[in-house]
Amino acid sequence: MTKFTILALLILTIDTAIHDSVHRGLIDDDDDSDEKRIWCIVTYPPNVQFFNLAVHIFHFFAPFIINLISALVIIQKNARHQATCQPRKAYQNLLRYQFQQHNHLLIAPVMLVVLAFPRLIISFLSGCMKSTRDSWLFLVGYFISFILPMLLFVVFVLSSNLYKEEFHKCIGRYRKTIQRRVHLML
Repeated sequence: MTKFTILALLILTIDTAIHDSVHRGLIDDDDDSDEKRIWCIVTYPPNVQFFNLAVHIFHFFAPFIINLISALVIIQKNARHQATCQPRKAYQNLLRYQFQQHNHLLIAPVMLVVLAFPRLIISFLSGCMKSTRDSWLFLVGYFISFILPMLLFVVFVLSSNLYKEEFHKCIGRYRKTIQRRVHLML
């Protein structure tokens, strides 16, 4: 099921982003000024512009909603399980305890949305910059949104002994498979 989901997500992402590469074009700026540039221009027809807007909003909010719902389901299922194992304790107290134990599952999606918000805003801006003097502001706002996704592996996998052990086992299996295939090719 996981392999199918990953493959489906990959296909969905490619299908919803392919329109961008079709409508992009490079234009050489050969005017008389000292600034010779190559511009990357995007021109969307009105119906594709609406589709592009919807895709950006979907790609922004869908992972957030899925992560948030998954975290709430995990917390609620754990609280129910604890309630059946410990019938003397109140369900509300067990639920509150599970929220305290798994609050990182709720904080992570919120942080992802907050850090990705500059990228969403920049994707909706359709203006051109005449000068390169303020381009660093747009670049910093865009790349800040990638900090937390890059740190997710470090925060969640490398900080957990169980996940780290599974990661090393998986890398070992891939290494053996690659070595076996290379050996068979030789």
